[in-house]
Amino acid sequence: MFDFKESVYIALIAVTTLSCRLLLAQSPDLPPGSVQTKVTTACTECHESRIILQQRLSKAAWTKEVDKMIKWGAVVDSADRDGFIDYLSTNFSPDKPPIKMPRSVSQKK
Repeated sequence: MFDFKESVYIALIAVTTLSCRLLLAQSPDLPPGSVQTKVTTACTECHESRIILQQRLSKAAWTKEVDKMIKWGAVVDSADRDGFIDYLSTNFSPDKPPIKMPRSVSQKK
């Protein structure tokens, strides 16, 4: 039998998990590619895909970014590292036009 504190703790975990899933469900899809699913999984563990979609980096800059994220805890198999860099630098290079992001409707009045 759970005591009150344990019940509250479990409820908070459930609400937090659900909130995170809903937030990520609203995250736009990344472009198709051989490692799209892996990139989406690894990157959206910590942030929305909008952060990636807005970037326009060179291959060298994407290499630094991927290595930094791995150092910070992104789960990327070492065999996939180069694939991540190629995917990101192909789809989000400086010569690509910016992606139009839908604006949120503010509830402020």
